[in-house]
Amino acid sequence: DMQAQMTIAQLVSQGTSTMTETVFENRFMHLEEMRRMNADFKVEGQTVLIHGNTDLQGAEVAASDLRAAAALIIAGLVSKGYTRVTNLSHLDRGYYEFDKKLQALGADVERVTEDEKNVFSDAEVEALFVK
Repeated sequence: DMQAQMTIAQLVSQGTSTMTETVFENRFMHLEEMRRMNADFKVEGQTVLIHGNTDLQGAEVAASDLRAAAALIIAGLVSKGYTRVTNLSHLDRGYYEFDKKLQALGADVERVTEDEKNVFSDAEVEALFVK
């Protein structure tokens, strides 16, 4: 259940690592969004080869599921610049007030609608804005 979140740790850690999925297919979908943030990896079948020590860059990303949403937000927290995570309905179905819990820990996150913070586009989408 922590696979997506652990790939973020692997991306910012020294060295090269692998992770193999043995239960579900297409469990690495969040990594395609991570490419927008400068993630360096290669998926071969059910295994991903992750090149660490990546300088992640803030970007606009969309969550594909619950765990991907959490992982993308965590990636935003360790990235340079701003990250905007959309498709928060995935996050909300499994993590109650995730943004408020992160704020209580000192994270610079804000839940916004695009008309409130028009940084990446002018679409009216609820998103989590991470700095």
